[in-house]
Amino acid sequence: MRSVIQKRREFLHLMRACTLDRGYFTVTDIQEGAGVPRSTAQDWINRLVDEGCVRVREKKMGRNPAKYAAISALPSSACRRIFTTIDGDRVEIHHECMSSACAAFCAFHHSHAKGVIQGVHRDGTLIREWARLGREDIDIGLHPSSAVGVAGVEREGDEIVQHIRCIGGPAYSLTDMMSHAEGVCEVNIQRSADIVEGSVRTRALTHLIIGIDDTDSPEGGATFALALALLQHLETMKGVLPISHHVVMLNPAVREKTAGNSCSYIEVAVPPGMHTLVRDRSLVFLEDEALSPEWGMAFKQGFHVPCGLRAYGERARKMIVTPEEAEATAAFHQVEVIGGRGIVGALAAVALSGLPHEILLKAEAEIPPCPF
Repeated sequence: MRSVIQKRREFLHLMRACTLDRGYFTVTDIQEGAGVPRSTAQDWINRLVDEGCVRVREKKMGRNPAKYAAISALPSSACRRIFTTIDGDRVEIHHECMSSACAAFCAFHHSHAKGVIQGVHRDGTLIREWARLGREDIDIGLHPSSAVGVAGVEREGDEIVQHIRCIGGPAYSLTDMMSHAEGVCEVNIQRSADIVEGSVRTRALTHLIIGIDDTDSPEGGATFALALALLQHLETMKGVLPISHHVVMLNPAVREKTAGNSCSYIEVAVPPGMHTLVRDRSLVFLEDEALSPEWGMAFKQGFHVPCGLRAYGERARKMIVTPEEAEATAAFHQVEVIGGRGIVGALAAVALSGLPHEILLKAEAEIPPCPF
């Protein structure tokens, strides 16, 4: 059933794109655009005509093919992607929206409702929420109550189930939009008076943080640019979902720096069992693209940063840290480091992951207490 939902979403997206482009589409357009047999394309068109999502614009006349049009060329959902990563008994919910205003609305109300949500951060159109597994009653209703909130997060096999309660506009999002978002497996709805509660199922993905440093040279290159290129490269792997790219400033007194002594880290969500493949692909990419032989990488599974690892990141901003210290710290905290001198900064980037930009970009900024 879930694969059928995904296929429906893909075909409808293609049909809407064709309608926007030319005002109609034919069976051949869908056959070639989706790379499926002609009979499959026709079956999906017929199905969506029956559902009322597509209309017949012109019937087949002799050699002229039938022309179809999507009922609406407007976006079927304001929700682009919804996916979840898990680390022990905590889950990070990633919700990317088409509108920063909608993202701000949901972030505000989810934070106000609390429940199992322990932290909410919005970065443009992306909402990142940290929740603990479990359920808790939340007050949903008209002002001053929250309009929407997460009442529970549970793991069922290889899936994460969010229990969302809402009213009004957010209820429309839950009932008519979330099922269209990339990453959503299934949405089930229950109504009780004005309140709508739904369970949103997503895969329980692995959260992978990759730290990178010392990839450039005095003659050129930039670690931040290479990290961003790696994120875009990994996005091409089936099942890998990009989360973020960050720049981190370290100790400006380090003599070997090429400029301000910055490093980078990226975050991706990967299906269980793909960690090794992603790591190997990342290493090959960096070996080919780095301009310095001293490049280093650090790989950490999970978004939880223990206090000891965070303390290492703080030391890397205030003093000189040796590669040997980096290796010992990484081994203790089960972070894999590979490469030359750059492992010092790569591990520091991982150690400082999750902090706001204003702290990451200011080497002298005070590091807040560990979140967990």
